[in-house]
Amino acid sequence: MSAALDEVKEIVRKGQFKRLFVGDTENTLIQFFRYCFVGGLATVVDWGASFLLFKFAFHESHAVAANVISFVLGLIVNYLISTFWIFKNSNVDNKVMEFLGFAGIGLVGLFLTAGITKLFELWLADRTSAYQMLGKIVSTAISFLWNFFARKFLLYSGKKKA
Repeated sequence: MSAALDEVKEIVRKGQFKRLFVGDTENTLIQFFRYCFVGGLATVVDWGASFLLFKFAFHESHAVAANVISFVLGLIVNYLISTFWIFKNSNVDNKVMEFLGFAGIGLVGLFLTAGITKLFELWLADRTSAYQMLGKIVSTAISFLWNFFARKFLLYSGKKKA
């Protein structure tokens, strides 16, 4: 990790900020930086769809269903941009298997999202409908960290799996 940090310090020192956004890299810190943007966009898709589903399609009920559907939409956006911009060296040669691995890691995040949302529903639903978005905030932060590090080290470490 020290070499990754040294590389980022060198980029900043030389004012080569474009390198943070452009070009292939295996530097975990640069990948994490880029993943913040990808995760941010996927989060906008996820949260927007979650809000619209919860508010209008499900009439302020079925928060878990709204969050599950929106999570899947965010996952698809995340995969497409992540594999184009961040993670170039997959451990898996087959793109279908790569997506299934990516989705499997996302599925753990989905279970975290559903569980945390349910906890907030049990805790706050009788007091406010804001429980849904409060649960979404907490679950998004936890899922973000899980998704980046699991994908980086399990799927995109550059070490081919037999």
